[in-house]
Amino acid sequence: MANYTTDELTEALRAINSIIYKCEKAQEKFPNGTSHHTLLKNRLNAMKIAKDLIENELSSKSNLQL
Repeated sequence: MANYTTDELTEALRAINSIIYKCEKAQEKFPNGTSHHTLLKNRLNAMKIAKDLIENELSSKSNLQL
C-alpha cells in the first residue's frame, strides 16, 4: 500500500463509512434481484473491503508508533 498519512487514512475511512451508510439506505428502496439492488450490493462489498484494508493499515501504523 502507498504511504498515506494517518490523517489521510482517517479521512478516507470517514468517507467510506458515509458511502456504506448511503448505499445501505438506497438499497432498501429497490427490490431484491433488480439491477439497482445488485449494483448497490456490489458497491457495498467493495466499500467494506476498502474499509477493512484502511482499518488494517491504521492498526499497523498505530502498532508501529507504540
